[in-house]
Amino acid sequence: MDHPNPTTKPLVTAGLTIGIGMGGFVDGIVFHQILQIHNMLSARISTDTLVGAKVNMVWDGLFHAAVWIATAAGIMLLWRAVRRPDVVLSGKVLFGATLMGFGLFNLVEGVIDHHLLGLHHVYERWGRSIWDYVFLGSGVALFATGWLMARTARD
Repeated sequence: MDHPNPTTKPLVTAGLTIGIGMGGFVDGIVFHQILQIHNMLSARISTDTLVGAKVNMVWDGLFHAAVWIATAAGIMLLWRAVRRPDVVLSGKVLFGATLMGFGLFNLVEGVIDHHLLGLHHVYERWGRSIWDYVFLGSGVALFATGWLMARTARD
């Protein structure tokens, strides 16, 4: 039976939240761990000493805990959304909203950590560089792509 007021809003909220968490995981895993080009506080506390590396590792862990919580919250929101009879289930809306969340993560984290607080930069050895702006650009591109995807699926 069709619901009289179908909606995708709970699906978008879940996707945004999952995307924020997943964006954080990609940042932490790729930049902090695999490539090792920055850590959470590496512009403030050098990783060249054992103590500096350990302090940054703790802050990286706290960062990962926060994005894990965001991802878990997104999964819980998704579970609630799929159980509601008024929610129109669409993989395109969910994926688009997830891209929006990933882009939102890059924008907020880039503006706050790279530019306002100067906690770290994308490529720490260069300090503030073109890569910090590329990171922001990727946030805009991911958000816009996700918005268009979710929007066309809803229309």
